[in-house]
Amino acid sequence: MNNQNMLIKVLQNWNGLSLEKLFRERWRAPKKLVHEWRMSKEVKLNGQAVIWSATLQQGDLLSIPLMEAVENDAVQATNLEIPILYEDEWLLVANKPAGIDTHPSRPGDNHSLINGVAHHLQDTGQSCMIKHIHRLDQDTTGAVLFAKNRLIGSMLDRMLEEREIKRTYVALVEGTLHKKEGEIKEKIGRDRHHATRRRVSPTGQTAVTHYRVINHDPKRNLSLVSCTLESGRTHQIRVHFSHLNHPLAGDTLYGGKEIFPRQALHARKIEFTHPITEEKLVIEAPFLDKPEIFDGNI
Repeated sequence: MNNQNMLIKVLQNWNGLSLEKLFRERWRAPKKLVHEWRMSKEVKLNGQAVIWSATLQQGDLLSIPLMEAVENDAVQATNLEIPILYEDEWLLVANKPAGIDTHPSRPGDNHSLINGVAHHLQDTGQSCMIKHIHRLDQDTTGAVLFAKNRLIGSMLDRMLEEREIKRTYVALVEGTLHKKEGEIKEKIGRDRHHATRRRVSPTGQTAVTHYRVINHDPKRNLSLVSCTLESGRTHQIRVHFSHLNHPLAGDTLYGGKEIFPRQALHARKIEFTHPITEEKLVIEAPFLDKPEIFDGNI
């Protein structure tokens, strides 16, 4: 990739596809974006302008104009020393620390994760947009996925919506869970008595949490659990375990005791197929603050 074009080497899996089918069927790129590219007549194959019925062959070099302003100009770069877990020319995964939002929550806020990632891009001489694909709560740590251009952003958004991006969390919950593994299927809605809190509600949105007990600390009566989600509702893991009367350690908003400085929740791993290279990516986020019980095998 350069500052004007995204360069992509055609994969064997794309042999015989037309340019049209690559964009519309395999990538399922947004219609507006495809229209912009068609009208610009700047999409090139092996350096030559081609019609959209042109057939692709492995090893061909596809050039796509980015046609987008650098949106980072609107995101103030702040040196937060954010650890970058994975990065290529299309996307990156950052390891979010506790105590910051994923993106600015109010005007003038420049201390969020995206501000730190913008600084990383600036510091490494990259001129591209940056967009977070999902979010973590302010005091939840771990892996957050970002896209570096509109095409990848739209592809990753769709993959998240269609559950093709798997995120694994670990949580420290109070008490002993009698079932070593299971699922929590309770709808989640807003709590009308509290501005930010959510609650289990029969009229809420469908939410399914799968969990597995990893470890138990009888002295502190805490259990370490691994969780995956079929949905991504706000505070989902926190609400579901509170509903089971096993709130997260430190999660005072949902009934947890102040035995940990924050809600003990960490986005440990993210797995997905890269939308361009089609490689399987498994990216793990090490703990940034690590209670002793997290020493269990995850």
